[in-house]
Parts: sequence; structure tokens; C-alpha cells
Amino acid sequence: MSETRDLLIELGTEELPPKALSKLINAFEAGIKKGLKEAELDFDKIHAYAAPRRLAVVIESLETRQQDRLIERRGPAVSAAFDSEGQPTKAVQGFARSCGVEVSALGTLETDKGAWLVFKQQQKGAETKDLIGDILQKSLAALPIPKRMRWGNLPGEFVRPVHWLILLFGDDVIPLELLGISSGRTSRGHRFHHPEPITITSAKTYVNQLLEQGYVMVDMAVRQQAIHQQVEGLGEKLGGKAVINQGLLDEVTGLVEWPVALSGEYDRRFLELPAEALISSMEEHQKYFAVRDEDNTLLPYFITICNIESKDPAQVIAGNERVILPRLSDAAFFWETDRKRPLADLQQQLKTIVFQNKLGTVYDKSQRVADLAAKIANQIGGDAELAQRAAILAKCDLVTEMVGEFPDLQGIMGRYYARLDGEHDDVCEALDEQYLPRFAGDKLPRTKTGQALSLAEKLDTLVGLFGIGQPPTGVKDPFALRRAALGVLRIIIENKLDLDLDVLLTSTVERLGEIATVKNCTVEVMQYLFDRLRGYAQEQGYQADVFEAVLAIKPTKPVDFMDRLAAVADFRQLEQAQALAAANKRIGNILRKNDAEQSRAVIDGNLLTELTEQALADKVQSVQTIVAPLLAESNYAGVLTELAGMRDTVDAFFDQVMVMAEDEAVRKNRLALLNQTRALFIQIADISVLQA
Repeated sequence: MSETRDLLIELGTEELPPKALSKLINAFEAGIKKGLKEAELDFDKIHAYAAPRRLAVVIESLETRQQDRLIERRGPAVSAAFDSEGQPTKAVQGFARSCGVEVSALGTLETDKGAWLVFKQQQKGAETKDLIGDILQKSLAALPIPKRMRWGNLPGEFVRPVHWLILLFGDDVIPLELLGISSGRTSRGHRFHHPEPITITSAKTYVNQLLEQGYVMVDMAVRQQAIHQQVEGLGEKLGGKAVINQGLLDEVTGLVEWPVALSGEYDRRFLELPAEALISSMEEHQKYFAVRDEDNTLLPYFITICNIESKDPAQVIAGNERVILPRLSDAAFFWETDRKRPLADLQQQLKTIVFQNKLGTVYDKSQRVADLAAKIANQIGGDAELAQRAAILAKCDLVTEMVGEFPDLQGIMGRYYARLDGEHDDVCEALDEQYLPRFAGDKLPRTKTGQALSLAEKLDTLVGLFGIGQPPTGVKDPFALRRAALGVLRIIIENKLDLDLDVLLTSTVERLGEIATVKNCTVEVMQYLFDRLRGYAQEQGYQADVFEAVLAIKPTKPVDFMDRLAAVADFRQLEQAQALAAANKRIGNILRKNDAEQSRAVIDGNLLTELTEQALADKVQSVQTIVAPLLAESNYAGVLTELAGMRDTVDAFFDQVMVMAEDEAVRKNRLALLNQTRALFIQIADISVLQA
């Protein structure tokens, strides 16, 4: 067994971007892993650590050198390596030179296809300490850093200036010059609590030394858990529950090395503002956590995470309370200003906001969406007038002072302002619901008006962008079309709306008129939606072949599509499923090869000469009668259960009947029988796609 040691790599920097810290450390760890794998260096575990001023990895039990390898290169065939006089040809001489040896040093390899000259060499494995520098540099070069910076007159670029580098392999430092820094074993603790250097004893002691000596929680997960617990605990002490937004929690974790939670208070008069506005102001500008009571009502407190244990916390709290006052005062000013005009009066200002150059202004989009939302509302049992009104008001809050300052409040503020204007409750709710779902797993619109508006909004964007030839690419999706497509599917499926995508897309294109210049863009959008539906179905636990079986017949109603998926998934569990899938595949192949022969639409009973084909014809007829009412009720599971009973009859037919009979009339009759048999199954899905 080869010798192993633990390796510590720590890169010390100025404060790293807090929102990017998680992405940076994940990419750093992945780069080191990749480098070690490519170098064929085995290790036990790798741990990644990140704090505002450092990125680090600890690799446990890393091999100290590569394994020795036998290098083998095959050269020319022996028959082509020497001329008639036994002298080496130019080909074999060139091969020997490329290997750095004489022709006489080459060996022979016997294979089934003849003998070949080969070069074999035992290559000694390189020392790990000689490979780590290159692995580290490649990993750093591959980090997702949009814009790198230089500092001083030092060589190299990085996201922030680099001040120290640790490369500790076992007890030894691996010497390396990187970004103008020489490697060592000296780290640094907290900027204020322990600014002195810390000599790291080993990779194993790294985390505890920084924690106990340096006042640095270097493990992001541990640091985040500590923040969460402190914030939660303080919220309870204040008589409520802290509002812990995961995005804010992640950002604060990237801002501090030694988290200390403190709470402050603000004037109760600000509680007259919408809670979302206060929370947004606290989170966006100050990185504070808000506090709610047991009734979900906002309390006049905030919780801040300091990066220091102050000897006088009261002074820190007072300072934060002074800072938050003007922020909340600004929010109050925006609120009062916006309330001076009805939301509907802002509609004309939407003509000055361009949605997309070819698709027009936000005002233009609102008019299209209003017409489409009304139509959708009619189809789902909603109120067309309310849906139309909601669409007209939907984007008006974009020009309010509050949303101008806090863009994440769009829709939310529209709901508040519409309610103050006396709009219908469903209209008010729809202004917020139009953006749902905002992210994967988010809640869906609850009201029919909100559902209609959200669908119309997303469909107009989808069809519009595809219609002008600007669909999303693998890396660019500026209008969030993937999210919009999945939102359309989830709203329809999870609310069980009886909507047809084909009808919806056609209606959307009609409202775009001449703007949609791409012919058949609805076909592209439909395929895009099916691609998103594939991922959604897999998340629901459906296997790929089950999805493909249903997709083969392209049902355009999402709810119907999912019902078919469920039925096919249950069907494939039946004992008869595999045999019937194989039989359907066989039937499909026969019919495809004999397309011209399928002219007979009706089976002629007089031409059914074999008992087994008579039996199949009778079975088809009886099953058709049984499944017709089941299909009318969309009882796909019931249909497939009935079809499963056809296995023995179908198997007997193929065992005893020659489909491609010499008699043309008999042959066409049998093909017609197979056509009707397949038609029974294809009404639900193409089960021939199912895998064994």
C-alpha cells in the first residue's frame, strides 16, 4: 500500500464577494478533485472550507506519489516493419525514434490479427508535491470569476488581492510561488480578534486552530448553522419568530467569520407600511433579519449579525438603530407618494418602458395579455372581466416609487395599491399571483383570475420571444423562458385545468399578429414545453420510457398527459406488459414496412381463415366496445387493464398466423386486423416504446 499524507491548501485574500463565496468554494473543490483524478492520485476524503478572507481544502490520505505505470505503444505490423532483406523500413525507424529507442529495443505483440512491434517502458510515478502546484493553478484559473483584478505590480490576477498561501503536505510545506506569494504554513485569524499570524500544525488541526486561536469559523455549513441558531434564538427572546430568508442567510454567512447576533428596535409607526416593504428594506440594504409574532404580524425589531464580539454591544445596537431609521423613512416616503395616485392612472407611463424592441412596450404587452387572460378565464370557469382588469393593472406598479427602489416587491405592491383603490379582491390577488411560481417548488396562483393572468403573461412572453426568433440558448435565457414554461405546466397540471396547449399557443400567436415573424413558432414552443414537461415528469418519479410512450402520441392537454403517464406507469407493472409492448413493436414494424398495403379499412370476416386470427378479430371488437366509454371518461388505467387481457390472443396470433400471406386479399385483411389492434393501444400511448 502506497504512503499517504493529508494535504492542506489555503488561499488567503481580501474580503471575497459574499454572494459568490459558495459558488467559488464549490468550484475550487471541484477543480482540485478533477486535477487529482487526472493525475491518478488517490485520496480518502476532501473537505472544502470558505470564509470571507479564505478558500481552503483539506484532502485526507492523499498518495505521496503516483503509481508506477507500464507505458505501451503499438507500432507498425511486423510484416510491414522490415523489407525483403530484413532491414527496418522507414515506418518502423520513425516509430522507434518517436519512442527514443533503437529498432532493436522494440518488442513484439502477437494478436489474432497478426504480430505488431511494440514499445514498452516502465514509467516511474511522479511525486505528489511536484504535481500539486500545477493542479492548484489550473483550479484557480477555472474559477467562475466574471472580472479578475490586479493589485500592485504583482503578477497574476484574482477576484481579490491574495495575501497568503498555505500548502502543507503532512509535516512539510510544498514550495510554490503563486500570485506573487510564497507558500508556507502561516494563516491569519480574525481581522480584529486575532490579527496575528497563526502557524498551522497540520491539516488535521487546521479547522480547530482557526476556531480556537483565530476566532474564525472556517466551515461555511457550521457558520451558517450558528447564525441560524442565534437568529432563531433571538427571535424567540423578542417574543416572535425571526424571518429567515435563505438568500439573506447565505449572504450573511459569506460576510462574517465570527458571527454574533444582536437585536435592535425601530419606531412602531413604520408598522403601518406593508410588511414586505419593511422586510425588503431591512434585508436589501442592511442585511437584517425581521421578526414576526405568532399571528405573522411584523414586530418592531430587527436582528443583525456582527463580525465581532463587542465589549459594548449597546453601542453597536444603537448604531444600527440609527442607520435603519433613514432607510425605513425612505420606504414610508415612497408609500405615501405612491398612494396619492390610483394604480390605474399609471398605465400610460408603461408606454415609456420597452419590454423588448420587437415586442413593443410593457403597455403593448399588457393589452395583449388582457385579451388572452380574459379568454383563458372563460375556459377555466373564471371571470373574464376580472382577468382583463387584472392584466391592465398588472404592470402599473413597475412605475411606483416603492418598486423603483425595491424591484423584488413588484406584484406585491400592486396588490396593496389595488386594494386601497377598491379593486375586486381577485384582481388584487392576481397582481401578486401573476409572478407565481417565482422559483422551483414555489406556490401557485390560487384564484382563477390569478391563474388566467399568470398563464397569459407567461405564454405571451414565450410565444413572443420564439415568434421573433429569440428562443433561449444553452447559456442565455434573459427573459427566464425556462421558468415561464415550467410555470405554465405547473399551473395547469397542479390546478387540474382543462386547457389545451395547442389552443393556447394559437390564441397567443393571433394576438401577436404580424410581430411573430417565425413561421410555425407554436411548433417550437410546443416542443419546448414538452422538453420542460419531461423534466417535470421525471421529478414526479416517471421513468423516461413511460414519458416517451405518451409523448409519441403528443397529447396537448397537460392534465391529460399526466393521467396517461400514471396509467402507463401502472400498466408496465403488469405481468402482460412486456409481452404486449414487444407485440406492439412488432405490429408497428410490420405496418411501417407495408404502408401501401393498409388500404383495407374494414376487416372482412370471410377472409379470416385461421382460428387464431378469428379469435383476435373477435377480441378486438369486444375490447373496442368495452373501452369506448372508459376512453370517454379518460379512464386510461381501466382501458389499459382491459387491453392487458389481449396478451394471450395476440401471442397466439403471431405464433400461428403468417401475416404476409401470398394471397393479397388475405394479407391486406390481416394488416387491417393488426392496424385495428394497434389503434386500441395507441389511443393511450405507444407502449411499444416501453423497455423490458
